[in-house]
Amino acid sequence: AMSPITLFDRIDYVGTEGLAAYLIHTRDGAILIDAPMSQNVTRIEYAVRARGVKMREIKYLLLSHAHFDHAGGLAGIKTLTGAKLVVGARDARAVSTGIPPGETSYGVIKFPAAKVDVAARDGSKVTLGGVTLTAVSTPGHTPGCTSWTMRIVEKGKPLDVLFACSITVAGNKLVGNKRYPGIVSDFRQTFAKLEGMQADVVLPFHPESVDLFGRAKRGELVDRRVLPKMVADARVAFE
Repeated sequence: AMSPITLFDRIDYVGTEGLAAYLIHTRDGAILIDAPMSQNVTRIEYAVRARGVKMREIKYLLLSHAHFDHAGGLAGIKTLTGAKLVVGARDARAVSTGIPPGETSYGVIKFPAAKVDVAARDGSKVTLGGVTLTAVSTPGHTPGCTSWTMRIVEKGKPLDVLFACSITVAGNKLVGNKRYPGIVSDFRQTFAKLEGMQADVVLPFHPESVDLFGRAKRGELVDRRVLPKMVADARVAFE
């Protein structure tokens, strides 16, 4: 099991080596983004407690997207925390049935269904203890793929943090996807939207995609070049 990592004052990495989960501390409890696989629930619980947070202190559980490796632990974490589950509106059905959206080359990998409390749309806000996270709808990888932004202050400097939902094709059927017919235009709109955004810090849900641990070790998490490079690479691969 991986030890949790403090990335910033308010943000800890409490996921596994390959699948991210982020713990955000506020004065009124905590927010957890993503709950990887159902097999990872105990591991995440261990990591959260190692960061001095009791499971019941997690008030909100946010999701990047409805695939088994990011949403599989939602039901388990929800039971342990009683947290309100916030999911991108267009992924809400997938989460509440445990059946992922769209068609892929690797088939349908189901996950434990979880009750959705809030269906987030572009611009929806989650506020707790003086901390606000804003939903940025970034569909393509799934219809309800949602990135989240927050502002933190480190060493007196305000920083814009983007928890970036996956923008890779990753086995998604792009042509003739009957379960997700708008997939191609969604991807293109998402690339355009992210190209118009600035982020001081990008925190993805597959850490290796931006060498997250290496950057954290070297103190290089603050880097405005990460987002444009990530989008440019994804766009080339997509096309």
